Amino acid sequence: MPTDEPGRPPPERFLSLIREQQRGRLKAYLGFAPGVGKTFKMLQEAHQLKKQGVDVVVGVVETHGRVDTAALIEGLELAPRRRIEYRGVTLEEMDLDALLRRKPQVAVVDELAHTNAPDSRNAKRYQDVEELLRAGINVLTTVNIQHLESLYDLIEGFTGVKVKERVPDYVLAQADQVVNVDVSSEDLQERLRAGKVYPAERVESALGNFFQEGNLSRLRELAFEEIAHLVDRRRQTAETDGPPSGAARVMVCLSSRSPNPHLLMRKGARLADRLHAPWYAVYIRTPAERIERIDAATQRRVADTQALAHQLGAVPMTYGTGKDFPSAVAEFVHEYAITHIVLGRSLRPWYYSWFGPSNLDRLLRAIRGVDVLIVDTA
Repeated sequence: MPTDEPGRPPPERFLSLIREQQRGRLKAYLGFAPGVGKTFKMLQEAHQLKKQGVDVVVGVVETHGRVDTAALIEGLELAPRRRIEYRGVTLEEMDLDALLRRKPQVAVVDELAHTNAPDSRNAKRYQDVEELLRAGINVLTTVNIQHLESLYDLIEGFTGVKVKERVPDYVLAQADQVVNVDVSSEDLQERLRAGKVYPAERVESALGNFFQEGNLSRLRELAFEEIAHLVDRRRQTAETDGPPSGAARVMVCLSSRSPNPHLLMRKGARLADRLHAPWYAVYIRTPAERIERIDAATQRRVADTQALAHQLGAVPMTYGTGKDFPSAVAEFVHEYAITHIVLGRSLRPWYYSWFGPSNLDRLLRAIRGVDVLIVDTA
């Protein structure tokens, strides 16, 4: 298993944070791929905290058959699991209510991005963790970089994998500590071949797909970048004694016909996060889309888009003045002092230039001085 990195905050630092505030504290072990040792490191810390007199309970740990990880659970108190019958199969989930009643000082909750079984109170495990934190329970958890919502399109692009279980970026951003659990790509591949990550029958398929050298190197870079960004953000917050009040404001332009609004919003979320700026996911409603005219399918599509915008930390808004798209966007830009715009590339046929300037040309003329990021959503 990977050893502690020089300069990494010791477990005693997390112990001091526990005692400073009533609301629960969150510490996340971040990895760039399965098998780097996140759960192992988390359980090691749980044992260290227990030795220091902290009341620690394991809410849920997924060993995936890894012997070394399973051995580290011994000696720790385990909360009972909740059993759910679903389509003839018995599923086991973390029992959130049992943990809330038990109210330990620290709960160990593995796999932050996990999707809960149907009929659970919360759809996602990160929502369970948020309830624990609100109840004053401190949490140790794990997550891989590919599970961050804003990176979905990027990671699908170079791995070919559609990551189904995802976590809104704000969850990791609000963690009090994030520890990067790192090994070299070569060492991880060796661990995979040795059967320490997946069963033998899955090894060759994994090495030929997600665990290719190029994929692992890129994922590892993303994990380092995320850690560096979080550290820099905390430094800025500490220096200003609160969140920086920068002048940047980001607007993501959406329409009912946007071919890939989720891609636009993930780009916008990433940009806003890097700028440390508020951002708005704005559905520009045309005159033909007044509420009495818009069809049910379009309403559902817009509602789904705005729900994701909220998850990503945006202010979802509907804006329409009865004019055309460029003038509506320009009015919003001026009203809300927008500095950066994200919008999708139009699939306007080349011969449309015969009929005058495009919407983009007209928009750029109306919002001089604003940075515009045009995303290919095809």
